Amino acid sequence: MSQAVARKVLADMKAASFIREMFEKGRRLKAEYGEDNVYDFSLGNPNATPPAAFFAALQAAAGEHQPALHRYMPNVGFDETRAAVARFVSREYRLEVDAAAVILTTGAAGGMNVVLRAICNPGDEVITLAPFFPEYRFYIEQAGGTMVMVQTDGEFQPDIPAIAAALTERTRAIIVNTPNNPSGAVYTAEKCRALAELLAGHDRPDRPLYLVCDDPYRRVIFDLDWCPTPVHDYARTILVSSYSKDLSIAGERAGYIVVPAAVPDQGVLLGAMTMLNRTLGFVNAPAFMQRVIARCADALCDVSFYRQNRDLLCNALREFGYELNLPRGALYAFPRTPMADDTAFVDLLLKQRVLAVPGRGFGRPGYMRLSFCVDRRTIERGLPGLKAAMAEVRR
Repeated sequence: MSQAVARKVLADMKAASFIREMFEKGRRLKAEYGEDNVYDFSLGNPNATPPAAFFAALQAAAGEHQPALHRYMPNVGFDETRAAVARFVSREYRLEVDAAAVILTTGAAGGMNVVLRAICNPGDEVITLAPFFPEYRFYIEQAGGTMVMVQTDGEFQPDIPAIAAALTERTRAIIVNTPNNPSGAVYTAEKCRALAELLAGHDRPDRPLYLVCDDPYRRVIFDLDWCPTPVHDYARTILVSSYSKDLSIAGERAGYIVVPAAVPDQGVLLGAMTMLNRTLGFVNAPAFMQRVIARCADALCDVSFYRQNRDLLCNALREFGYELNLPRGALYAFPRTPMADDTAFVDLLLKQRVLAVPGRGFGRPGYMRLSFCVDRRTIERGLPGLKAAMAEVRR
């Protein structure tokens, strides 16, 4: 074993290999067959066009010739941007939020790391609901905690009895991601309330139990007017999100944390997260992009683009015989693989030059993730390979 890096990092590199391996395999296939002849559904890179309001804000911010705007700022971010985000969050969550409750972060990933580091003591447990974003485990462990995985039900909704069975004296938080990456499931209002009731029965002043909502896909919803949230039902709910999907600007790393006024010890939590935002090295969202966000905090890209891609992909998958829960949000389909070994089926798809990610990488073996935030031609040209792989298994 190499001694160049820490053993823990080497182990994490191996554990995180599914998406990276698909990227490398895809790169080799593209070199051999050409970019247009490989159908890559493996990456969750938002590709809708950012809204006009974003480009107008970009131009306005670029036109400001004030050197002070490019210097260090408070660790929580610019006041005007925090106020704009607070107004947006108040409308979106139907919850009164003050600018003082907002911390601007380097994407939702930076926000999640700050939150978990602020609340976790060494050895604390954090529950994740499978299927889940695989980097959660690294965020939790970097905060000194231990990830406890709990499977969702057949519809990818929270399994309340299973969560209850996983709660212990060491449970510090549960992470909720709805709309969900990778399943596209939107947790129902009933499930959100039931989860809140369960957690309320285990929360204690001397042992706070937090609910952390990782919400970057919140507004990317289909066939729904609004995404349910547990924030109204459980006091110790912390919101983490970003503009990566809302504005389709993932590369700009514009995220935020909101600690609502109802959270006990709100001031202490905000103080800890403000310090950690800097000491963990994130500092906060880049100054220029904060000035842009201040001008378009409630804008949204054209979600209908993703809905059309979802319908094209999912209708075809069902026609081919794949078992699939129709995603109600996010950017992914998560069908069951027609053979129990999801990695073997993903390898079968590689023969058709179709790239997918095995479900075991998200804590749910027997499924695979297909991203539909791709060019429509990728879906159209990749469908024959998905059909051929299913036919091969049936033979």
